[in-house]
Amino acid sequence: MSSLEILGFAAAIVTTFCWLPQALKTIRTKDTKSLSLVTQSAFAFGVGLWLIYGLLIGDAPIIFANSVTFVLVSLIVVMKLRYG
Repeated sequence: MSSLEILGFAAAIVTTFCWLPQALKTIRTKDTKSLSLVTQSAFAFGVGLWLIYGLLIGDAPIIFANSVTFVLVSLIVVMKLRYG
């Protein structure tokens, strides 16, 4: 693994797992009142596009980061839709 890939994975880990506390809190409390559906949906869409891009160019850090982030932000969107 090159130093460039290590840098990419480090960035992916930091930016991806910053969503984990929010997702876990949202799942645990079902409190989504303070979350914007438009913002979370737009973010999920953008992350989905990054994931497609990463798949098309075969970039592992981009694929990893955006796969995990897409799952987390999608859970938040579903919770927002379900619990308002």
